[in-house]
Amino acid sequence: MDNLEIKASLVSSAREKELKAFDDTKAGVKGLVDAGILNIPEIFIRPPDEVSEEWNYTHDQQVPVIDFQGIENSDRRKQIVSQVQQASEHWGFFQVVNHGIPLSVLDGMIDGVRLFHEQDFEAKKQLYSLDYTKTVRFCSNYDLYQSQAANWVDSLLLTMPFDADDLPKSCRSSTMEYIKHILKFGDIIIELLSEALGLKPDHLKSMECAKGNYTVAGHYYPACPQPELTRGYKKHSDSTFFTILVQDHIGGLQVLHGDKWANVEPIAGGLLVNIGDMLQIVSNDKFKSVIHRALVNRDNARISAPVFFYGSPSQSMKYSPIEDLISEECPPIYKTFQVSDYLEKFFTKQLDGQELRELFKI
Repeated sequence: MDNLEIKASLVSSAREKELKAFDDTKAGVKGLVDAGILNIPEIFIRPPDEVSEEWNYTHDQQVPVIDFQGIENSDRRKQIVSQVQQASEHWGFFQVVNHGIPLSVLDGMIDGVRLFHEQDFEAKKQLYSLDYTKTVRFCSNYDLYQSQAANWVDSLLLTMPFDADDLPKSCRSSTMEYIKHILKFGDIIIELLSEALGLKPDHLKSMECAKGNYTVAGHYYPACPQPELTRGYKKHSDSTFFTILVQDHIGGLQVLHGDKWANVEPIAGGLLVNIGDMLQIVSNDKFKSVIHRALVNRDNARISAPVFFYGSPSQSMKYSPIEDLISEECPPIYKTFQVSDYLEKFFTKQLDGQELRELFKI
């Protein structure tokens, strides 16, 4: 073993110890902040080349905003479908206003996530786990031991089938109310996405693209003493069919559009919808699952609450490019997959910006 190999081994060993020490606290990133740190631990610091690359080309473009007012009118619905199509093909993201979900429900979800993460540490640590098979858990970085640099985020994760009684009391009522409304909204979104693909409204629903298999996350990004060195979430695409998210007023979410980053400015009462990898696959690349990331800031904690829709977990359900979207001019690009196989690969790789769906190309 030469000197470089010895040095790399020592660095790897030291990092492993630091990761384990952080993991063993079960206090997450907020535990570090509460301890009054002035410099973030090495495990959160991104490589210098990545830091310089990602801070150079932000810009002022905004993801499309679609107004659902009047969606029950057939002519207005056609306009909305057209807007969804354009956004899904060119951005992979859109914000929705006038969606019918009361502002009190969205604010309640944000407040509930805040109450959970800002409660006494002893109450949270009972739920701490990196085991992604647990239906209700608190963690910091699902890929903690695989990532090159840890994310500056703590998460409450609820994966179906979970029991409402297992949810923390601090956010149980607000979360269940939020889920009830988001699932109904998800049914509307899946119909619009079907129509935007030129299919019947129930096509994606009949494929069980939004049936019962979902995860709700309550992300908490604490204020960071050195925000320029780390990320709330590193660049990645979602492994879902689609994702619906509410964020607070702080902001920090960015979408990669072309080769530049676009800020997703919070809209009071707005909901963000984005296309996931699985929908890009079944649409045979017609819709785009795009890279996005979350920044942190020095002064304020930020909160977001996404719901990830994964499709049917049944072993008998297989997904592939939709036949109606295939032709001689547009042959299938991807292989058949099962949701369980896709998620297993997702949870065992680092969140490094490399698009997982590439592994499923023909």
